[in-house]
Amino acid sequence: MKKSITPNQIKENNRSLIYQYIYKNRKVSQQDISYALRLSRPTVTANLNELETCGLIRKNGQIDSEYVGRKAAAYSIIADFRISIGVEILKNEIKMIAINLYGEKIDRKVCEISYENKDAYYKNVVDQILDFLEMTGAEKAQVLGIGFAMQALISTDEKTVIYGKILSCTGLSIDVFSRYLPYPCYFIHDANGAALSELWLSPHLENAFYLSLGVHLGAATIVNGTISIGKHGHNSTIEHIQMEAHGKLCYCGKYGCMETLCSLSALLSQGEEIDNFFRQLRDGNPVYQQRWDKYLTDLATAINLLHLVHDTDFILGGYLAPYICQEDIQTLHQLIHEMTPFEEAQDFIYLSKMPKHNIAIGAALPYVQRFLAEL
Repeated sequence: MKKSITPNQIKENNRSLIYQYIYKNRKVSQQDISYALRLSRPTVTANLNELETCGLIRKNGQIDSEYVGRKAAAYSIIADFRISIGVEILKNEIKMIAINLYGEKIDRKVCEISYENKDAYYKNVVDQILDFLEMTGAEKAQVLGIGFAMQALISTDEKTVIYGKILSCTGLSIDVFSRYLPYPCYFIHDANGAALSELWLSPHLENAFYLSLGVHLGAATIVNGTISIGKHGHNSTIEHIQMEAHGKLCYCGKYGCMETLCSLSALLSQGEEIDNFFRQLRDGNPVYQQRWDKYLTDLATAINLLHLVHDTDFILGGYLAPYICQEDIQTLHQLIHEMTPFEEAQDFIYLSKMPKHNIAIGAALPYVQRFLAEL
């Protein structure tokens, strides 16, 4: 027998629909809600009062109308009703960011702390996070959770590092952080975090291959609007595809990996600043132009190999993305056109829509997504 829907379920559904409508449209009137959701004015009024009492929404000015008479009150969500924290763990620093329910930055902090697989290090990181939360002024109840982005592969339950050669942290448990924190915590692969932030800004993005061009190379495969993890947790680890049999030594212990040719470390010399490199390049320095041409050729070769396997759009993100211009994209398309056996259209390589703080923001987003889905 089919179960009937109870009045409480209807009420909860209406409440969720109204909140989601306000969230999506940012600033709406009671009449807008009633008309769009086909709900009676008394139902809308009762739910708005309840949402306002709970602190989820607020009156936000008035809505201009073409009709004569008193303007309608406008409603918006309270974006920092709940916040989420993303922490990016790097070899010599940690980067943390607090975001609101729209995924927007509330505050950010960077600390120079060198990674050590010691309890003192993890306690120090936690202390920095707690200081950061105090700096934001957030109440304990506001914090949804903390996501830790690692330069490592993560178990499917998001609690353990299953491959962490860069930081020598294979086997690390989320417990090293969560034991000191009164919030939910989880691990995320840094490239997956970056791809999640891309999906957040492009909710209609269905399929793409995301390349994270950072100090280390990373990637994520977006399939049907979600990040594909793979059977064994190492999907999209393209950085370890061998391109040169006798090339440079990769941190994985093999030679000539894509990592050694397409990461930011492959482009810059030891201690070289990325700003200075591109200043010299854009000023026409031939030495820097030669280095950039070599990098673009290697990147085009890598993209072509990957595109032959996975015929989809490619998104270039990471620390390098803000420095890449449309002329560089055209160069990549031209180089690939000369390599590929197919008549390739020049329309499958794009720049990330969120080139800044994308990893830390992506680490924080799952808690926001879960909150919105469960409301």
